[in-house]
Amino acid sequence: MEKIEAPELRLFDSSEELSSGLADYVLQVAESAVKERGSFSLVLSGGDIPKRLGKLTKAPFLRVVDWLKWHVFWAEENVVAKRHPDSFYWQAKECFISKVPLLPAHVISVSHGVSGESAASGYEFSIRQQVKNRTVQVSPSSDCPRFDLVLLTLGSHGHVASLYSNHPVLEEDSQWVACVSKDAATESVTLTLPVINAAANVAIVASGMDLARPFMDAMVGQKPIRSHPAKMVSPQHGNVVWFVDASAASLFLRGNEVFATSAT
Repeated sequence: MEKIEAPELRLFDSSEELSSGLADYVLQVAESAVKERGSFSLVLSGGDIPKRLGKLTKAPFLRVVDWLKWHVFWAEENVVAKRHPDSFYWQAKECFISKVPLLPAHVISVSHGVSGESAASGYEFSIRQQVKNRTVQVSPSSDCPRFDLVLLTLGSHGHVASLYSNHPVLEEDSQWVACVSKDAATESVTLTLPVINAAANVAIVASGMDLARPFMDAMVGQKPIRSHPAKMVSPQHGNVVWFVDASAASLFLRGNEVFATSAT
């Protein structure tokens, strides 16, 4: 049986410092991938990830990054118009993509203006093409793509990407991409857990006081794992790093202090 490494936890005093730390980490993983294979595959998600990547559009990152070797994907996308404020592609374009010299052909987004099911199947086909031409590696333990880095945001209900608590999508193991209906009015497209868990590196961001309880549950909670999908992110041949600011970590750190005090 393969040994799964425990996630690494990086704590920051502020959200601003978290963004700087995340930018340094993305650059580190990118440089390693380009040196090893000649390309870097980065998977974005919603939440505040697009804004945080704005750090990469400024000095010193803008000048030192080998942008032509980057290939950008999405872990999730809302089924909305391309320029809709809720489009994660549009958010990333406004905050990041339009400000760096990425090759347009290296930006692999979910189709807009089609049904959720069509968008999901089309996006999976696009990813399979990238695997076929070896832009993205294949997992050593499955046929899933092995992205170099997947960036996720912890949601207020313990979810990541569009993998919602107790949702049937958590059991999906044959599709790389699925269409998810959170409610009657909201559809999204998401990478499935096998794909996320096939990544070489996964970073999960938790920032703000409203994430204090979900983050503590992710670290030490006793809830059933399906009720907290972030706990299901556990790459068999990869690494997980949590980027957490002081507000999101407050309950977790307080609990550890109580434990340490009672143990002395």
